[in-house]
Parts: sequence; structure tokens; C-alpha cells
Amino acid sequence: MHEVSPSELKKAVESQHGGTATFVQAVPVHEVHEGETVWDGVVHVFDLKDAPSGAMRAYAWSYELGDWRRRFFAVLHTGPIASPRDAVKAAIVAEARAGR
Repeated sequence: MHEVSPSELKKAVESQHGGTATFVQAVPVHEVHEGETVWDGVVHVFDLKDAPSGAMRAYAWSYELGDWRRRFFAVLHTGPIASPRDAVKAAIVAEARAGR
């Protein structure tokens, strides 16, 4: 599996949420639901400056869809989303609701 660089994820954060993103750290997240792994990977944490939303932090990651395509996620640290794990959980729920 090909991992993307923090600079690629920085671009995703900035294009999806605006402002300037600065890489802080990479955090491994293993999410399990009903005993099954639903996601296992690394979430990159970015500080945000001047984002239109006012958010000060974002979490970003991606995964391969096949045929060299990737799905990028950039989730803001707002409301109930206060950690990389929270961001992954929120994205999983949103994907399920969207039928993906």
C-alpha cells in the first residue's frame, strides 16, 4: 500500500478547508466496530491558520481506491471531533450514510 506524504495531505486540508496548514504529527489509529477492523492507518494532524471556519486544527489521511486513485479526507477539529480517532469515526459514519 502506498502512503502519501504529509505535503500531499497538507494540500488536501488547504484545498478543502482553506487557510494554511502546518504538519504537527502522525498518529496511528485502529478503529474496530463489533470486533471487526473498519479502519487501520495513520492520521496526520495539522495546525490551521486563517481557515474560514475558524478551526485551528485538522486531521487528514487517505486510502487507495484502486487504479492509482486515492480518497482524501480532511476533517476539522470542531464540536465533537477532538482527536484523530474522532475524525476517523466521523468519516466512517459519513461514508456509511452516503452509501460508500
